[in-house]
Amino acid sequence: MTVSGQSIVLLNTISFPDNYINVTSGDQTGFEVLQVIKKASRFNQWMFETIAPFCNGSILEIGSGTGNISSFFVERNYEITLSDINDAYVDILKKQYHNRMNVKGILDIDLQRSGFAEKYGALKEQYDTIILLNVLEHLENEDYAISNCSYFLKKGGRLIILVPAYKFLYSQLDKELGHFRRYTRKRLMDCIIRKGLSPEKGFYFNALGILAWFYGKIFSLKTIPGTEMSFFNTITPFAKAIDKILFHKAGLSVICISKK
Repeated sequence: MTVSGQSIVLLNTISFPDNYINVTSGDQTGFEVLQVIKKASRFNQWMFETIAPFCNGSILEIGSGTGNISSFFVERNYEITLSDINDAYVDILKKQYHNRMNVKGILDIDLQRSGFAEKYGALKEQYDTIILLNVLEHLENEDYAISNCSYFLKKGGRLIILVPAYKFLYSQLDKELGHFRRYTRKRLMDCIIRKGLSPEKGFYFNALGILAWFYGKIFSLKTIPGTEMSFFNTITPFAKAIDKILFHKAGLSVICISKK
């Protein structure tokens, strides 16, 4: 299904009261960052286009947030289930997508929950693809989280993980966002292999973004400034070209595609 750029922009500029998350969950920094990134339509589309070729069948996105990437899957008529651990984000997703037939559910999923199989037994081996974008770094027990993702996958299904890269970039903003760690390609691949999944592809994403994040680290920024994100959104085609020139050997994020 094709969709106009205007439709995507409209979905990505839905706004909510500034204190919405503050009142309901206390995750003010996370909400502010998501709202800034939501407006970066070119950047979000680039991320979507990077992972979309590996997505098929019944898809589960874990940690959908406010739907920055979800919107692209929904508008292109992928069969997708959305989820988040944050009740406020789940509520936002329901408001946006409750009437979309290809959205098969909007769930509350906690990858760190004890008694995971008892809670989510109905979802065992139900999905062909699981997407985990900027989630694993928030979870203290990364091995348990990956095992639980595998629990949801059908045999032969794919797990797609995107996480922030490089320990040296760990910053005040990482702390504000509740990040336990940043990754290298090797570390992420090792996590996948350790939990019995087979890596198909691992690569870095958004090399140009390293400069912007390093700037934020130097000045101890506690959020992503809207003006800087707007500028980066404008130069996204240049950022994509840089990644191709570098053969995805460096980037602000690392992506791993693995199979069960």
